[in-house]
Amino acid sequence: MVQASSSTAGNPAQSLPEQYNASAVFLDSALAQGWGDRIAIRTQTETLTYAQLAEQANRAGNGLAALGVEMEQRVGLLLYDSPQFAATFFGAMRLGAVAVPFNTQLRPQDYLYLLNDCRARVLVAETDLWQQIAPMRRQMPFLRHVVLVQRDGAEAGRDPNTVDFAALLSGASATLAIAPTTRDDAAFWLYSSGSTGFPKGCVHLQHDMEYCVEHYAKPILNLTPDDITFSAAKLFFAYGLGNGLYFPLAAGASAIHFAGRVTPDAAFQVIAEQRPTIFFGVPTLYAAMLAMPDAAQKYDTSSLRLCVSAGESLPAELFTRWKERFGVEILDGIGSTEILHIFISNVAGQVVPGSSGRLVPGYEAQIVDEQGQPVAQGEIGNLLIAGDSICSHYWNKHERTKATITGRWIATGDKYYQDEQGNYWYGGRSDDMLKVSGQWVSPVEVEAALVAYPAVLEAAVVGAEDDDGLVKPYAFVVLKQDQPPSEAMKEMLKQHVKTTLQPHKYPRWISFVAELPKTATGKIQRYRLREQLAESGTAE
Repeated sequence: MVQASSSTAGNPAQSLPEQYNASAVFLDSALAQGWGDRIAIRTQTETLTYAQLAEQANRAGNGLAALGVEMEQRVGLLLYDSPQFAATFFGAMRLGAVAVPFNTQLRPQDYLYLLNDCRARVLVAETDLWQQIAPMRRQMPFLRHVVLVQRDGAEAGRDPNTVDFAALLSGASATLAIAPTTRDDAAFWLYSSGSTGFPKGCVHLQHDMEYCVEHYAKPILNLTPDDITFSAAKLFFAYGLGNGLYFPLAAGASAIHFAGRVTPDAAFQVIAEQRPTIFFGVPTLYAAMLAMPDAAQKYDTSSLRLCVSAGESLPAELFTRWKERFGVEILDGIGSTEILHIFISNVAGQVVPGSSGRLVPGYEAQIVDEQGQPVAQGEIGNLLIAGDSICSHYWNKHERTKATITGRWIATGDKYYQDEQGNYWYGGRSDDMLKVSGQWVSPVEVEAALVAYPAVLEAAVVGAEDDDGLVKPYAFVVLKQDQPPSEAMKEMLKQHVKTTLQPHKYPRWISFVAELPKTATGKIQRYRLREQLAESGTAE
């Protein structure tokens, strides 16, 4: 029977005072500890101290109040990683309102859905992003005000129906009394990335961030005031929100906010110029960075003491190559929007390459079969997690909430098994697993074998039916730039997987593609590959 727990002394969520506001923990406490003059946020053009961030959050909260925002009402954030994001996020929280960050890489129609779903009264947005959705404003019955952040001297179009962010803050008071929220009040929502469907609003409570700090950031990352964090995952993601905002703030450290897309070149440039000590990435980005053969000579990465990966399982091959080339470990782990951050993780100096590591303190896990019964150790099953950072529910999705959260336990939607040493091994999403020759086959396992082949950059595996209607693995492979696709290459890859894994796991079909469909977090969207096969009507 596989059931494990990782305990700590006490339960921070229950030991917190009944009246509690997270902004006090991450802003006021910093000032009380004398960190006011320390740099909290760094960008390519400016820095913001803890004292300045606290003042900006107060002004943002007062500005929102002046627009009529009240406790529990939602405030949409359509902002790039920036001091404006941080100030609005905490400003809404101090007011007792609920911040709802939006993915900045969606389509206009998606924003229409999100704004109407959360019923945001105010949207604080980048000017260029708002211009994409402004024509649909009449279809947003709950939205009262739009506040625009103008960058690089850009004009807001002089739209009389919008408010200028800088002007709103400059006219607001620099002091703001914290709203009398409780530790179990809603603090912010995060929308799931939608890797298996349309995004769901995960309602997170005031105590959730501190729980993640106490159980993951402190014991696993060992953050200190001297640390500088840089996250490729953006602040509107659960992973990025911790990495780039509340983790460093809790430690008196500073965070680098990079507004643009974090390409391999951009990541290396920021690391070389801004000197972060911890870099948070995703497997696909690490693979792309490793594909730059001269990166270790061209860029100075000596400031890094640690790297972290999440979002998709990190193949052992990538861990080994990264450590050999840059001399730094990547701590792979698994987290989710629903649970807010990482709940299973490797630990520095004890990494088991290819595994997700062990339970983070403060969380419990069960691995169960389709009937909800615990499986034997070493067997793949559905991963359930318990811990006090789990969202209270999905907004306005009662049935989905009941199907996912049962009492203390949440079904992660991931397949896992646990080895005898207590390490957890990812087996793919529950709906991605393949039953081949009567045995479960993990797409991730086949993908890892393919990526270990020197010519392969990335791979994704889904199920396809053969002529007999039986499911077999189908691989979509991205080759490295200097590797031409060929039938001979396909046969070499098939033989490689046959000799690396059990023979029945090898991909019966291989298609070479220029890129794989992914979410903005870098997760491979296998469902889109399945749709592509279904539309073609054939496995070839």
